[in-house]
Amino acid sequence: MPGLSSIKEVRVMTPFGKPSDPIKIGSFHGLKVAFVARHGKDHRILPTAINYRANIHALKSLGVTRVFSVSAVGSMKETIRPGDCVLPDQFIDRTTQRANTFFDQGVVAHVSFAHPLCQSLSGVLWEAAQAEPVKIHRPGTYLCIEGPQFSTKAESLLYRQWGVDVIGMTNIPEAKLAREAELCYATLALVTDYDCWHETEEAVSVGAILEIMHKNVEVAQQILAHALELAKDLGSCSCHTALEHAVITPLSSLTPAIRKRYHVLLRRHFSTHLHRKKR
Repeated sequence: MPGLSSIKEVRVMTPFGKPSDPIKIGSFHGLKVAFVARHGKDHRILPTAINYRANIHALKSLGVTRVFSVSAVGSMKETIRPGDCVLPDQFIDRTTQRANTFFDQGVVAHVSFAHPLCQSLSGVLWEAAQAEPVKIHRPGTYLCIEGPQFSTKAESLLYRQWGVDVIGMTNIPEAKLAREAELCYATLALVTDYDCWHETEEAVSVGAILEIMHKNVEVAQQILAHALELAKDLGSCSCHTALEHAVITPLSSLTPAIRKRYHVLLRRHFSTHLHRKKR
């Protein structure tokens, strides 16, 4: 992004494997930021094959507290046109093959996910978008499918009956993992097509998607640039304490190996537990 300076690449290894790409860290008008390309360099990783756990864990380990996600989506409503942007507030998960939790070995945690996106961070995107020449819709429901194939027409018509606003392939389990990592998470969804339900539009194609995407990139960068400035003033958020009452397994029962696996995610909770023991 224009305005990003002092950029360096950091290779991070996590207990969940390697992130999609080295993490780019830089400074944006005095704010330290990190970026990871979820599909990897040259867009070489399928949506299902993205190591979402490694990506989110790596950001958490580097000190990230808030995540802006930028995603290409298809529109499921006539009023949401290609070239528009959507700020979802809800998800419907139709994925079946992805690891969707960090807590799969020795620790059980049940985080609240009724409101899956950070309203404060979405509000920042909304405010930042007002100065840009783009129509933006808020709120909305994002339906996440497995992919990599696009929907059949029958599926697309069914999803329309559900009342969803956009369809994509990448925000789940990303948002679930961000919540488990106690990170604020908001999505800027860039509408590229009408999926295949629209009778008067051609069926979705990669060529059409890329054409719209190229037009949207500059606008998205401007929105993010302004959003980063606004995010400086955000205070504490309930997202940052999502695990407060979610971990069911007694921390005192964890083996050294399990404690090491979850050190980055549960560091604050381990410290609190140790303090209580001392008292």
